[in-house]
Amino acid sequence: MTAQVLDRRVFAEFFATGAAGASRGEARALWDAMGDAAVGGKGLRPALLQATYEAFGGTRPELAQHVGDAVELLHTAFVMHDDVIDRDLHRRGRPNVSGAFEARGRAAGASASRAQRYGQAAGILAGDLALVGATRLVATVDTDRETVARLLDLLDETVRVTAAGELGDVRLGLHVDHPTLADVLTVEEQKTAVYSFSLPMRAGAILAQAPAAVLPALDRLGRLVGIAFQLQDDLLGTFGDEAETGKSTLSDLREGTVTALVVHARSTSAWPAIAPHLGDPHLTRAAADDVRAALTACGSRELVEELLDQHVREARLLARDLRAVAPVIERLTEDLLSGTRRAA
Repeated sequence: MTAQVLDRRVFAEFFATGAAGASRGEARALWDAMGDAAVGGKGLRPALLQATYEAFGGTRPELAQHVGDAVELLHTAFVMHDDVIDRDLHRRGRPNVSGAFEARGRAAGASASRAQRYGQAAGILAGDLALVGATRLVATVDTDRETVARLLDLLDETVRVTAAGELGDVRLGLHVDHPTLADVLTVEEQKTAVYSFSLPMRAGAILAQAPAAVLPALDRLGRLVGIAFQLQDDLLGTFGDEAETGKSTLSDLREGTVTALVVHARSTSAWPAIAPHLGDPHLTRAAADDVRAALTACGSRELVEELLDQHVREARLLARDLRAVAPVIERLTEDLLSGTRRAA
């Protein structure tokens, strides 16, 4: 499914209104940095919401566009907070909010540590503003009060699940536990799948006044597709073609990211050859090639590819039972599988 939304006006107006209402100086600079950081997203979530809304017979596309922009703003909030957690200063090839304000602090003459704290504070506050903004957009959609209440309940549930997943992901990064494959998949489901796939699909169905009985199935469907996308991301982050994906194949290895690939490899005889390289910030491309070869030889790559295919198959079967969303899921998962085939 091509991520395309015809009208992103509500999303753009959020940043324009915030900037216009801010006083000059740092407050205005924060809103400007937020607007810059939000440019360039693929729009997958609003497109999925709109497609689901239409699949269930929705006839007011402006409602789907409005709530779709709220979901995209929620994604923006999560990304801003995630960048602070990961101490990332760039996203989409340019400074994020934290990076822009760290540079601003340095330009003002602050020490490196103080400038860093300034950047982190800006990132947290920007995420807070976007999170509240997303909630307000949902609360002001032009539909009946019962539907708005259901959407707000869904938003609240999603934020709670995503926060648990984010914390679980940070816990994995401590490298003090020995997580199972199920543990890693649960974190990926909570951190990404629920808000990126389950939320927009259920929100689209609620807006279209679809029967309440379909919502649990849509939740399950979104989680299946979301986990598949994350497994794809893990594969491309290690085996992908950087020229095609734009994603580094060294970052995950250098950071020692605990992925499904890593958890499986830990249970094999190849682990002693792999472990010393994971988390090495100076990992060379030659050493990374050796790690990839070991991950392939020990069956970790094959296992993750099979898991991805399994989740796609289950999602497609469930979508056929729902009928209305079957074409949406078929297109979405075809794009997913074609992306995986770009792995080297």
